[in-house]
Amino acid sequence: MSEKKWKTAITQIKPNQVRLRGYRIDELMGRVTFAQAIFLALKSELPSPHVGRLLDAMLVSSIDHGVTPPSVLAARTAVSTGAQLNAAIAVGVLSINRHHGGAIFDCMGILQEGLQRAAEGSKSLATVAGDLIAEYQTEKRRIAGLGHRIHSTDPRTDRLFSLAEELEVAGNGVAMIRALQNALSSTGKNLPINVDGAIAALLVDLDMPRELANAFFIMARVPGLVAHIHEERMRESPMRRIHPTDHEYDGPGPRSL
Repeated sequence: MSEKKWKTAITQIKPNQVRLRGYRIDELMGRVTFAQAIFLALKSELPSPHVGRLLDAMLVSSIDHGVTPPSVLAARTAVSTGAQLNAAIAVGVLSINRHHGGAIFDCMGILQEGLQRAAEGSKSLATVAGDLIAEYQTEKRRIAGLGHRIHSTDPRTDRLFSLAEELEVAGNGVAMIRALQNALSSTGKNLPINVDGAIAALLVDLDMPRELANAFFIMARVPGLVAHIHEERMRESPMRRIHPTDHEYDGPGPRSL
């Protein structure tokens, strides 16, 4: 094969047809959800209906978290200067890094290490979790996926885990992060499993490559960024000083489905 000839296994384009991983997109339309199509694009196979439903929930869980996250502040600041929509979205996405949105990747690494230790040493998850917690505390390192600056119990985590159990998708990833939470609690620190930790655990159970971990946060957060960018342009004056906490919510009151 010449240097100019290269291959892709994702999408095939021919006159009057577009195929994603072999499936015609026009046949997928209206029959699979966006989350199921994402899974197909990434894994080359359609997920089961149960996995598809869980993926939808995972993406909804991180669609937005108010105006205080760095990615939202960055996007709003960009559009306040006159940046176009695509540029403001890019600024927001580029602000998702190790300390904001990166916890899914880090947490997946911890969970995978714990599961590997358990398998290789024939140890219980509780024992491995205790060892990991002790090591991280000795090294003064934070366990990604545990703790939240606002929530003492993350409602998104509770919903994701209950749904995963209902759909019979929860596996060793969920068990491992719960073991870590329990091991940390035994040292006197009661930290909740945050939504990043929940997503990391579920991605482990879905056998998703760790290299794609933070992509799920990015894909989920883009619609929220678009909403903030549009609101900033429509409601606020250009070049304003955006205070990260001095704001007031004036949207719809609490509603239920």
